[in-house]
Amino acid sequence: MQGLRAIAVLFVVIYHFWPGRLSGGYVGVDIFFVISGFLITAHLMRELTATGRVNLGQFWARRARRLLPASLLVLMVCAIAVSTPYLMPTSFLPGELKEIIASTFYVENWFLAFNSADYLANAGNPTTVQHYWSLSLEEQFYVIWPLMMLLAAWIAVKWFRGARLKAVIVAIAIVTLASFVFNVIYTITNPAPAYFVTFGRMWQFGVGAILALVPALRVRNAWLSFLLGWGGILALLYTAFAFDARTPFPGYMAAIPTLGAAAIIAASNTDRWWYPTRLLAIAPMRFTGDISYSLYLWHWPLIVIAPTVPFWGLTIYHRVALLAICFLLAWLTKRFVEDPARSWKVLTSRRPRVTLFASLAAMVLVAGVAGAGWAANASTYQQGIAAIQKVQENPPACFGAASVLDPSCAGTTSDEILPSPNFANVDSPARTDCFVQLNDATPVGCEFGSKDADAPHIALVGDSHAFQLIDSFAAIAEREGWRLTTYFKGACPWNTTSLSTDGAFGAACDDWRAAVGEKLAADDFDAVFTAAISNTPFDSAGYASEHDAAVAGYREAWSTMTSRGVPVITVVDNPVWETDPNKCLRTRDAARCAGDRAEVLVEKDPLRAAAAATEGVTLLDFTDVFCDGSSCSPVVGGANVYRDQDHLTVTFVRTLEPQYTEALRRAIDDGVQ
Repeated sequence: MQGLRAIAVLFVVIYHFWPGRLSGGYVGVDIFFVISGFLITAHLMRELTATGRVNLGQFWARRARRLLPASLLVLMVCAIAVSTPYLMPTSFLPGELKEIIASTFYVENWFLAFNSADYLANAGNPTTVQHYWSLSLEEQFYVIWPLMMLLAAWIAVKWFRGARLKAVIVAIAIVTLASFVFNVIYTITNPAPAYFVTFGRMWQFGVGAILALVPALRVRNAWLSFLLGWGGILALLYTAFAFDARTPFPGYMAAIPTLGAAAIIAASNTDRWWYPTRLLAIAPMRFTGDISYSLYLWHWPLIVIAPTVPFWGLTIYHRVALLAICFLLAWLTKRFVEDPARSWKVLTSRRPRVTLFASLAAMVLVAGVAGAGWAANASTYQQGIAAIQKVQENPPACFGAASVLDPSCAGTTSDEILPSPNFANVDSPARTDCFVQLNDATPVGCEFGSKDADAPHIALVGDSHAFQLIDSFAAIAEREGWRLTTYFKGACPWNTTSLSTDGAFGAACDDWRAAVGEKLAADDFDAVFTAAISNTPFDSAGYASEHDAAVAGYREAWSTMTSRGVPVITVVDNPVWETDPNKCLRTRDAARCAGDRAEVLVEKDPLRAAAAATEGVTLLDFTDVFCDGSSCSPVVGGANVYRDQDHLTVTFVRTLEPQYTEALRRAIDDGVQ
């Protein structure tokens, strides 16, 4: 079993360190669920069969001594780290501390579900404890599962002549089937929360449980065991390399890693060295399996914290060194925390409630440290938020883009950076309800500005690089007396060429575009503004290149409006960085944080090419605002340009409002020429 644990944790760790190399490594969590279902159910059934009951207090106390010491230690370290401005930006603090408290009381999965977090997303700012969702779900399993088994056994004794085993198997089979059906349907309808919801994952524990309760499913035949074991390993490897963030997951696709893990457990013959059960039992695999729990706990906080540490880079050498540190911390935690806590006589020699009360006290202590972290930083956080609001309402002279575009500002400089690099992350659009993501294809339209039906009507359409303009365009519409309608979907530009992304996400993008096209066609617009990230992957089938496919798709989408006499305005994409430049700005001046122009600018932006010589389309190009002849700066005229590696701060976007306003005015007045 330790070898299978090793596979599970290595999948997850490698996926988090190098998601591009093992894009489906997140299935390691599914393997853990099957293992837990198998081991815990077997343990509970042995006790139930031998004694006719389960000592719940003793069971939960053992689980607490096994799991909580290491878990709470890591949470304590995370609470201290995120409260230290040198290690983490202060703007991260509220989200971090909320999730640390949620993780401390093992409801992190529900916190993420209610907030519709996308665990597989490549963008955003995941917290140091987001991985505790799976631990929270397992703890809920430890509470629910023995109660369910006891209820089934009680029903068997009362009405079915004491056939406890059969009753438990039937109960678990029913829950497993119902959970799987729920999981499939919920993944289709609500993919983000479906990843975390407890009942949508119970079937994976149930698969392991049924394997534990039905001995006939565990194969002793040599060749069948050989084929089953290696088949399971191949299934796991397939999912680890073939699955990615676009795979509709968990859903029905989760059956592959779940059944693969079950097949390995079922292949119980160990007669030959080349059997998978023997190979998974070699020393390195046993060692990794032994420390798998602590390795899982430590690796993710270090991955999240390391990029924000000023002296730590993101080279392959830094990643390998960090991985080694993870293994070292995991071994130390196993040796000096996990193992001693299991046999600590002050707890094991007393009633189970002593362990449970001690656990609750420790959890309250961790929550208290998190609360103290907020108390120590609250005033700094509030000052940072107030500074952002102040600079947006009353920006300094020659601030941001004006320092480049306003001739009267020539030669002016500023040493101040607004918003502060510690707060740029929160300088983002507020109307997230107008922005759809993941597999959602709903054409959500938001209205701003004038309510007058005769007012000039403009549309703002596109992906997150269009959404980053929403606050400025809403302000422009209000100022000018225009009507503004917006349509946004993450990673889905307004284009007719399909993405190269297969599966549910690509299909949702196509569906969203078609629905938005119908919305645009059904209304009278005076102008449409669109923007998109320049490196979106498009399907090149039928075209000479992916670039040509993107250009053709933009032109075709835009022609649906220009053919009706509605002008289209677009903008060359802003530079895109490998990592958030605020990391550098926190400890260095802006000049030392500049990026090479050739590295942060896409050489062939399809938006530029699509707009060239296309009737009715106006192209705005602010490249010279971001860059000089050789480099691009993350700070322009004292304005902090980025809130992450490619999205602009609302503060900086607002400094471009005069240019957006003028382009829209001209389009409304002149129409398609």
